[in-house]
Amino acid sequence: MKTIEFPPKNTFSSLTKRPVFEKNDIENLIKGIFEKVENKGDNALKFYAEKFDNQILETIEVSQQEVEEAINLVDEELKIAINTAKSNIEKFHQSQKEIPQQIETTEGVVCWRESRAIDKVGLYIPGGTAPLFSTVLMLAVPAQIAGCKEIILCSPPQKNGKINPIILYVANLCGVSKIFKVGGAQAIAAMSLGTETVPKVYKIFGPGNQFVTEAKIFAQKLGIAIDMPAGPSEVLVIADETANPSFVAADLLSQAEHGADSQVVFLTISKEILEKVKQETESQLQDLPRKDIAEKALENSSFILLNSIEECIEFSNEYAPEHLILSIENPENILSEITNAGSIFLGNYTPESAGDYASGTNHTLPTNGNARAYSGVSLDSFVKKITIQKISEKGIQNLGKTIEKMAAEEGLFAHKNAVTLRLKKLENGI
Repeated sequence: MKTIEFPPKNTFSSLTKRPVFEKNDIENLIKGIFEKVENKGDNALKFYAEKFDNQILETIEVSQQEVEEAINLVDEELKIAINTAKSNIEKFHQSQKEIPQQIETTEGVVCWRESRAIDKVGLYIPGGTAPLFSTVLMLAVPAQIAGCKEIILCSPPQKNGKINPIILYVANLCGVSKIFKVGGAQAIAAMSLGTETVPKVYKIFGPGNQFVTEAKIFAQKLGIAIDMPAGPSEVLVIADETANPSFVAADLLSQAEHGADSQVVFLTISKEILEKVKQETESQLQDLPRKDIAEKALENSSFILLNSIEECIEFSNEYAPEHLILSIENPENILSEITNAGSIFLGNYTPESAGDYASGTNHTLPTNGNARAYSGVSLDSFVKKITIQKISEKGIQNLGKTIEKMAAEEGLFAHKNAVTLRLKKLENGI
């Protein structure tokens, strides 16, 4: 990890750059996977399962028997924890339902907006070194609340040829329609194109490595919507003298252990806190089961000493972190100054892992600076907003001349005529 003291503001832009990975080879690989899935369907998925996951699959779809077996394998205490988290996530996302509000913009002209669920959604859940069953909650719960008719899930098989049982348990708990043993970019291709077994969906959600991310971007070229462009996980912590160094170190490492390509950034105005956090980070790192992964992530990470909290905020807004932790006194006082962040965690007793699992907010968030323009997943991610309007006879008379004038100015006389005919009928009573 790099330590930087009092960098000038004109260096902030370069300091906020993420690690860059060569994309040309990945793009060609993804294109080839999509072409093979399009031409070979299920056989392509079985081919890639053997090539990438070392699995020879007889069937792609998870059977009900496999789901029932998985339910019995999940620890009862974990089931209780999952249900608590599910309840909190449901409460938070239920609150996001929009009540239609009719607005009379001009007398006789009424406009409003209504939500409609996306009919078919696909959820991608990574397996790998850390099967993210919590992500099933974060995606399937709002999809279910939104009323999506078909919720399918893809996740790579483990060494035993089966999907992680906790993932299956949570998927079943959250009303997932169908589950498939498909991982990586080929899963995104299958949900984008459809195969004999895997249905085509309208929108794809879920995190993944750089291959999955690139596949989601490629899917957009085919007209498939995605939740957001995403990359490796990241956290930025701002701390002052009131911060607890051991808490800060734990928060930094909780992101670093996600993957070797994760990134953590620590900003502080206290030299003493900087040194203590570095010491705590090194100390806690030694006890982590995923030490090697976290250690590699820390190589891409920075510990930076700045002059003021205002400078820290400026740096953070430039970086636009996925997760932002404010380990400072009275963090609410500067909250309005934060313009770019996926999710914000206030104070010493609000760890980022609370948002990852059970507080109720969604942990599927924009990374790689995309928080400058994108929001995290919410109930809105699973619905479309349809505008509706109704104009009365009085309304068209009030608004008609405005429409006629604007349409004529643009040279669109059929548009003008659609109003003129109505106005004449009302004038002549014909």
